Amino acid sequence: MVKSSSPAKKQVTIKDRIEYVKEYFISVYNELKKVHWPDRRQMMAYTGVVLFAVTLVALIIWLFDKGLSYLLQMLFDAFA
Repeated sequence: MVKSSSPAKKQVTIKDRIEYVKEYFISVYNELKKVHWPDRRQMMAYTGVVLFAVTLVALIIWLFDKGLSYLLQMLFDAFA
């Protein structure tokens, strides 16, 4: 038999997993303290910008779809 040259894997115990999870949540908490949270006025302004942009993109897509539908209908009527 040929022996494997890779080292044996370390057994991860329940205690280790609990420690990893605890460290993870401590890191998440520390990162969330660094976040700049917008106030109500900023949030309303950002929401307005997003709604306007979504409406504008939806209107552009709708107009493009209507234009293509019209052109295809004209093409089908001409050759059908």
